[in-house]
Amino acid sequence: MSLGTLFGGPSPKVRLLKALINYFKLDIEIVNAKESSQFGELFPLKKFPAFVDAKGYKLTEVIAIAYYFVSLSEDEKLKTALLGGSAKEKADILRWASFANSELPGAFIGPVHVILGHQPYNKKVIDTSLAQIELLAQVFEQRLKEFTYLATERITLGDLLATVAWSLPLGMICGPEFKESHPYLVRWFNTVLASPYFKEEYGDFKFAEKTLEAPKKPKAEKPKKAAEPAKPAAKKEEPEEAEPAAPKKPKHPLEALGKSTFVLDEWKRKYSNEDTRPVALPWFWEHYNPEEYSIWKVDYKYNDELTLTFMSNNLVGGFFNRLSASTKYMFGCLVVYGENNNNGITGAIMVRGQDSVPAFDVAPDWESYSYTKLDPSNEQDKEFINNMWAWDKPVIVNGESREIADGKVLK
Repeated sequence: MSLGTLFGGPSPKVRLLKALINYFKLDIEIVNAKESSQFGELFPLKKFPAFVDAKGYKLTEVIAIAYYFVSLSEDEKLKTALLGGSAKEKADILRWASFANSELPGAFIGPVHVILGHQPYNKKVIDTSLAQIELLAQVFEQRLKEFTYLATERITLGDLLATVAWSLPLGMICGPEFKESHPYLVRWFNTVLASPYFKEEYGDFKFAEKTLEAPKKPKAEKPKKAAEPAKPAAKKEEPEEAEPAAPKKPKHPLEALGKSTFVLDEWKRKYSNEDTRPVALPWFWEHYNPEEYSIWKVDYKYNDELTLTFMSNNLVGGFFNRLSASTKYMFGCLVVYGENNNNGITGAIMVRGQDSVPAFDVAPDWESYSYTKLDPSNEQDKEFINNMWAWDKPVIVNGESREIADGKVLK
């Protein structure tokens, strides 16, 4: 009889759980979460990995699921080795598992977005991420300089989870120089990866060949020098023609719409200097002209890849910076709702005109977001706009109330 179903997808965390299923020979079906209608019914947040057993017992969060899978083993000695034999051992194992699972993804999320093509290369983002990874590596290096493994003198669940967490930065971002300067971390990583737990699932692992760097632009070929033409016969000198004037800098397409009766700068001052609910918002709705401006619900498309809330907020800040060419035609807020490793980005942004594209496509990563036009005459849409600009009420996502953790104003 099947022990249950694991809902997963392309994720290192799912690879860990697959490795445990294979090693312990657990009769657990693995289903692609995005292809299962049952997944959304069982787990409304639609976060994977997620597990449900044959009797309906449900689990989310990779550490909890991995712990449960190990506990299903009938080998008591092996369970004790992986999960700990004393209260202190168990606490140390969970400490390393939690530390790696929460800190490392937040450190390399920026470079991963670059590699996947979700964001353009940004040197500051890459340098900040590499600095965070270096700091975390020093913590591991200090421990592994004197000990073979993280929590005990044998491989534990903490080692397995931490190795999976390191597989992305070591396989995609950190080059040979990083390996050379962290010999104890690399020794431990290779040892755990070659263990019976991972040998089958991670047998194809390869270290990054070089540190992630800015893409090199192809060099433009220099035009070949044409053969000098024969000198023409001397002719009467004529006055030289004036050089053509330099082409004018193209105007922003929204400039063609002309001045609006709704003075955007006045609204921005009102929003910045007055209380939002009692003063600013009533003023806005009194002066807003829907024929001149439109308001859009903006949602990040890849919420399932977000980790720490401060990293999500940095993502919003970068997006707003890249919209600078359009800010004189825009106003709005994007908020980060939820908590670390379970958050999303949404908001409401007003733009000049009735089309979102001319305002947003100045940012290279604008297609990482979806845009839905809102109707302020609809009370539900108007309430959403008020809530996004006031930040004082939770966000409703799939019928669930999610607290606002952070956000930024575009003005």
